Amino acid sequence: MKHFLTYLTGLIFGLGISMSGMANPAKVLNFFDFAGTWDPSLVFVMGGAVTVSFFGYRALFKRYETPAFEPRFIVPTSRVIDAKLVGGSLVFGVGWGIAGFCPGGALPALGALDANVWVFFVALVAGIFAAKFMMKLTAAKAARRAA
Repeated sequence: MKHFLTYLTGLIFGLGISMSGMANPAKVLNFFDFAGTWDPSLVFVMGGAVTVSFFGYRALFKRYETPAFEPRFIVPTSRVIDAKLVGGSLVFGVGWGIAGFCPGGALPALGALDANVWVFFVALVAGIFAAKFMMKLTAAKAARRAA
């Protein structure tokens, strides 16, 4: 049942991204083109997602002590704004602005078999592995310094 619900959630997300046009990089890039063909629809899609999430999480945590298929809810608790958070946000935003895809919008678009989407996806995966490698290097360096 857990895997079915995971699949169903992903399917609903993918349909929402596709129906809203957010899997189309031109639509996303037009959002950033303030001086030209600005398209504000991304604000409404994001606003709708944030609103649903805001009220959904509040209702979920009031009603349930634990999730249905896990021993506890896993919610970020850190409120620290550090170089890792800011750097990651900058890389994400610049990549989104250049490519017109965020990871959530690119995954449903993979089915279109567009080469640009696949290039983005390969770069995304390479970036994930590069970030993990860099984090291991910096952790090892910090451990050597502490010793």
